[in-house]
Amino acid sequence: MSTIAPDYVKTDIGSIQIAPEVIEIIAGLATVEVQGVAGMSGGLAGGIAELLGRKNLSKGVKVEVGQREAAIDVSIIIEYGNRIPEVASDIQQNVKNAIESMTGLNVVEVNVHIHDVHFKQADKPIEEETAAAHRVK
Repeated sequence: MSTIAPDYVKTDIGSIQIAPEVIEIIAGLATVEVQGVAGMSGGLAGGIAELLGRKNLSKGVKVEVGQREAAIDVSIIIEYGNRIPEVASDIQQNVKNAIESMTGLNVVEVNVHIHDVHFKQADKPIEEETAAAHRVK
């Protein structure tokens, strides 16, 4: 692998370098845009950062970036009731399109890892809420 920047990022006054963290953020945002994705699965470090009030936009995303190509792994939580192969395919297309259009890198892989299923909680009936409120005075 050469250390010379490719022609499309070399200008008359210097070169343009894109940090891997930027690719992670683009991939993360493109993933959560897809219908059926409940959230990203980022492990312990991502959970601690969110508890401290910091939004981690690259949570659940790992990238491998070369000079012209990128490979992406996303770990997600899917909403119950969605077809997993369809959601995963939509994620792959959305992430590939977003990264290629914004950075000019060729995306060679987008691997989708489903780590959990999110169940929507049923709303409590209003009767139960009002009964509980009147039970204690």
